[in-house]
Amino acid sequence: MGNDHRELESITEQLIVEAKKLMQQGQFQQANSKVIEILEREAHEEAQYIHCVCLRYLKQETEALSAIEQLIELNPGYGRAYQEMGHCYRSMSKNSEAYGAYQKAVEFNPTLLASWNAIEQLATSTEQKKSAQTSIRHFSAMPRELISVNSMLHEGKLYKAEKLCRSYLQHFPRDPEAMRLLATLGVKQYILDDAEFVLESCLEFNPDYQTARIDYIHVLNKRQKFKKAFEQAEKLLASDDNNPVFQSVYADQCVALNKLDHAIEHYQKALNQLPHSEGIYLMLGHAYKTLGETDKAIHAYQQAYRIKPDFGDAYWSLANLKTYHFDEQQIDNMIEQIQSKAIRRVDQYHLCFALGKAFEDKKNFKKSFEYYQRGNDLKQEETAYNPDKKDAEFATQKQIFTRSFIEKNKDKGFPAKDPIFIVGLPRSGSTLIEQILASHSQIDGTLELANILATVYQLNGRLKRDESPKYPAIMNELSSDKFSELGKQYIDETKIHRLDAPFFIDKMPNNFQHIGLIKLILPNAKIIDARRNPMDCCFSGFKQLFAEGQEFSYGQESIARYYKGYVDLMNHWHNVFPGEILTVQYEDVVHNLESQVNRILDYLNLEFESACTEFHKTQRSVRTASAEQVRQPIYRSSVEQWKNFEPYLTTMKTILLN
Repeated sequence: MGNDHRELESITEQLIVEAKKLMQQGQFQQANSKVIEILEREAHEEAQYIHCVCLRYLKQETEALSAIEQLIELNPGYGRAYQEMGHCYRSMSKNSEAYGAYQKAVEFNPTLLASWNAIEQLATSTEQKKSAQTSIRHFSAMPRELISVNSMLHEGKLYKAEKLCRSYLQHFPRDPEAMRLLATLGVKQYILDDAEFVLESCLEFNPDYQTARIDYIHVLNKRQKFKKAFEQAEKLLASDDNNPVFQSVYADQCVALNKLDHAIEHYQKALNQLPHSEGIYLMLGHAYKTLGETDKAIHAYQQAYRIKPDFGDAYWSLANLKTYHFDEQQIDNMIEQIQSKAIRRVDQYHLCFALGKAFEDKKNFKKSFEYYQRGNDLKQEETAYNPDKKDAEFATQKQIFTRSFIEKNKDKGFPAKDPIFIVGLPRSGSTLIEQILASHSQIDGTLELANILATVYQLNGRLKRDESPKYPAIMNELSSDKFSELGKQYIDETKIHRLDAPFFIDKMPNNFQHIGLIKLILPNAKIIDARRNPMDCCFSGFKQLFAEGQEFSYGQESIARYYKGYVDLMNHWHNVFPGEILTVQYEDVVHNLESQVNRILDYLNLEFESACTEFHKTQRSVRTASAEQVRQPIYRSSVEQWKNFEPYLTTMKTILLN
């Protein structure tokens, strides 16, 4: 069977080569015959693309457009498909449709010079024409090899792109754009340390290459180096404080450091020059939401989708306020956009989750679930989450962090008493606990800090393809000093997020997997496990579209298995750290707030303060999906919400309740 498959692949490759050769010779009918032979056997992206091109050259535009639609179904983000569509419409003298298709083409693949040239010729405004001319100048000046690398990158052909980029750099080792592209490829493959090094080197050789500086800032951000990222953003803005792109990047870094008023000021400055930037309006909305200025956030999100009607993230951001209700016109608009064959996958699943929320608010639970399920299916297709692998990771934590191992190493960490970790699953009530505690005069609320996850990455070091992680087994090899060094590193790196209270909260839920590491490097750290009814917790996670991470949540089986693995691992941590972890049940907080507040503060050795029970009055920035909910008094309507969807949650119920 395997030999037959390889033989068919070989035949397909040969036919593609022959078809391309015939096209170069202008023999489009013969080239088309070659690819039709492939398409009669299988759906094949490259063969379908050649088929579209041949039909256009054969003046069969209507047939070509039909073939292009099939190509877009195979790959909705394929820029060249939209370029072909533009060429077809243009040859049919449908210039408005052609212009729209070319715009889509460069949205998906900005290296398509033929599309930019057409946009310049068809543009009806000076602004559109100038934008196209800028891109034409940029890509016309770029070496052909780097245009190819750039194009492959946008088409997801990462291996080919990296191979060509490295080959080019052997001849031109300090070419700034080649270095930047190599770093971009590193980011795409999560090799962030290499990407950081390459961009740092690029800027040493070319300090005025601000495109590389912007990429460098983004990589520093991903590596939790917020102070360094902010310093680079300051340099960027100082180079041209009137540049709207620089203003926007600087504003992003202000958000990362909770300088929200400053961020809003610079987003607004950027919008004065780029009034049609849906992305800046989205970020402005997020900043207002974090500050609790909901009306302004709503206006910004609405502006974003008015500029780009299929901008799914703008609609989802409205839904994600949790308190916003869509009107009939907005629902109709979303349904219309989601039915478009030209919609990007990312917009499609954002709209699915938004429609799920819209129909849930209308109590049409069947329709709501259909959209939640569709959004989850789309999202799950683009993740590489493997429940078996995660189960194995949990098991390894239990194997390494035994009671004897803890006893042997318990006095080696950094003795700081200030961190309070709130762990658990997302949507478990952790934001409510954080808001209660951040209302206390002795505690700073911060963010979902990724510093512990970054420490895990650091301990793993560079992993080769298919190599097993070094962590947590590598803990056996650490020197006594290393435990303390890692604890101090965590305290030093998180200072930038704190004010002046003696204690601070780290609310990264995923840290529950690494409690062994936390307690060894920070033995005095307090840990609160935010627990919620399993069906409520898992269904709430299932209908949430997370900004990043939490890949386990996009399927009933995977999220239920994850929950059970989490409970099992938490039982282990309670066993090896007896009496050191406090479990707080969300339902108990909802039904008896003051009693639970006292219980939590007793665990933290802090005096009761009434502000903790009036947490909704506390003025602070909140970045999670529950931001609007924790600005309201305690309510019970979120308990057992899953029962509205019970007929559709058989898989989840079977795993969790049996």
